Amino acid sequence: MKKRLIASNQREDFIGALMRRDTFCLLILITVGVVGCRSDSGTSAAVPATVTVAKPATQSVTEYLNFTGNTAASDTVTLVARVEGYLEKIHFKDGAPVKTGDLLFTIQQDQYKAQLQQANAQVAAQQAALAHAKEELARYTGLLKEEAAPQTQVDHWRYERDSAAAALLNAEAQVELAKLNLGYTQIKAPFDGRIGRHLVDPGNVVGAAGVRTSLADIDRIDPLYVYFTINERDLLRVIEHRKQTSAPPIVERRIPVFFGLSNEEGYPHEGRLDFASISVAQTTGTLQARGIFSNPDRSVLPGLFVRVRVPALEKKDALLVPGDAVSFDQQGEYVLVVNDKNIVERRGVKTGSQVGSMLVIGEGLKPDDRVIVEGIMQAIPGRAVKPQQAEKISPSAESKNSSG
Repeated sequence: MKKRLIASNQREDFIGALMRRDTFCLLILITVGVVGCRSDSGTSAAVPATVTVAKPATQSVTEYLNFTGNTAASDTVTLVARVEGYLEKIHFKDGAPVKTGDLLFTIQQDQYKAQLQQANAQVAAQQAALAHAKEELARYTGLLKEEAAPQTQVDHWRYERDSAAAALLNAEAQVELAKLNLGYTQIKAPFDGRIGRHLVDPGNVVGAAGVRTSLADIDRIDPLYVYFTINERDLLRVIEHRKQTSAPPIVERRIPVFFGLSNEEGYPHEGRLDFASISVAQTTGTLQARGIFSNPDRSVLPGLFVRVRVPALEKKDALLVPGDAVSFDQQGEYVLVVNDKNIVERRGVKTGSQVGSMLVIGEGLKPDDRVIVEGIMQAIPGRAVKPQQAEKISPSAESKNSSG
């Protein structure tokens, strides 16, 4: 029995030794494998990544300021009744275009025609009175010279003549007023434009004393206004640039303005700046400006929101890089450049306007810098790379003269 226990213990010790030896060998194999993997990884990291570099393009560009504006009619009038009477007839269709002088409304005219006749009759009566006074004055003046009439009679008829002359002037003025009132019974279009719906139906009394009766609204939309505001920062930039370049004041220049509707590409409508406010609004810190645009087909209506672009600054030797070469992180915009030792560097930049697929770089780059334009994901600041020179970069032909 004792011999069996000894044999069993010896067998367990032998099996345990084998297991410890196998475990030790497995650990050695794993260690060798890990070291081998690290060796392989170190070998691949030692190979520099291949990137494509290019120098910034240099050209003269114009920077544009972009705004949001709204369209407005160049003239807006609310037609009102200037005399009292029944509205007899409407001579237009709601929403139709109208021409200058088109008859729009007619107010009952009988009363005003009669008043004109009364005024004309009063003129005739005063003309007769004046003629009679003149004749009597001449007669009594002759009699006075012959000492056949007293001086008081001459003075009386001189007074009658002057009074008749004044009454005639008053009667003639009443004729003009009667003509005006009669003319006010026909309301005509003051300019070419588009009229809204009528606000009063025929048969209603309009123009009652002390009551302003609006009949319809009419807008002139050719030309068309576009109002927008420029913020203080951009305004100061423009003023500073004008000082440096000795440019003439805005009122002496023709500054183009462009706008586009929400369903249009770019800024297809071209006009000019014709107004800028004389002061900055204290509540918003903005300056209101206005552009005027031709709208011959009257397709652009007042009240629309539009995108506005105005040329502001001209740079003679601006640096441009492809837009894909510019990245952004918590520190701001940057590009990756390759120095003379082929080491990648992060370069913080300030971008300007867009020219085609290119971005204007205001600060942070030099003309001889090699900017990484392809392979940015493989380029890590501080690591060596294998740079390949790209073809000369330049904006597309159709966008060389515009930016925004």
